[in-house]
Amino acid sequence: MSSKHDQIFSQPHQVSDFRFDEKVVAVFPDMISRSVPGYAEILNTLSLLSSRFVCANSNVYDLGCSLGAASLAMRRGIKQDEVKIVAIDNSEAMITRASEHLDAFVSDVPVELHCADIREVEISNASMVVLNFTMQFLAPADRDALVAKIYQGMKPGGLLVVSEKLNYSQPKIHQLLDDLYLDFKRGNGYSELEISQKRTALENVMKPDTLEDHQARFARAGFEESEVWYQCYRFASMIAVK
Repeated sequence: MSSKHDQIFSQPHQVSDFRFDEKVVAVFPDMISRSVPGYAEILNTLSLLSSRFVCANSNVYDLGCSLGAASLAMRRGIKQDEVKIVAIDNSEAMITRASEHLDAFVSDVPVELHCADIREVEISNASMVVLNFTMQFLAPADRDALVAKIYQGMKPGGLLVVSEKLNYSQPKIHQLLDDLYLDFKRGNGYSELEISQKRTALENVMKPDTLEDHQARFARAGFEESEVWYQCYRFASMIAVK
């Protein structure tokens, strides 16, 4: 299944709020590989983490699964029996394409795909839960309740992985890391017009937290330990263990 080159913002137009529609789905692998530094490394490590934390007779959740890349990565690492991956996304276009993507790879680990709001999905008997660049698109007021629900639905020793774009409380550091990130996008072929128009499209729908916000939220939910395992510019992936 081939991915088209991302040119969504390459021409001047009236920019509306970013949506994960058919147009984005068609170019999503190219878009995310050129827009998220370290994305491939994060997926590779999800596979390694799933081999360590996923236990037999448990559920694994991919919340905000997009095209199913995290589910595929975890499925490669799962060695235990009677494990089910539940993959959720609220974009029907994403779920349709994710089904095709997942069906292209043979595995004994079943993946249930659901088009639903992750805030309304029950989490139960979970040994691993992943939110890969998902929480930043939720209303900030809903994030605590989601993480608390995940904690309550996890087995003892379960792992939560949250990958996000971050804000920083120190303005000079924030500006430096943002500038480096924009250089990363330029280096991957995005024009100044594309960078500007995509930023405008995202400003009302993506609200990043600081690292301190995330760590405090994990603690409020009940996670005793959490840490950043990966970071590049403004992008980080965090782990929390129940």
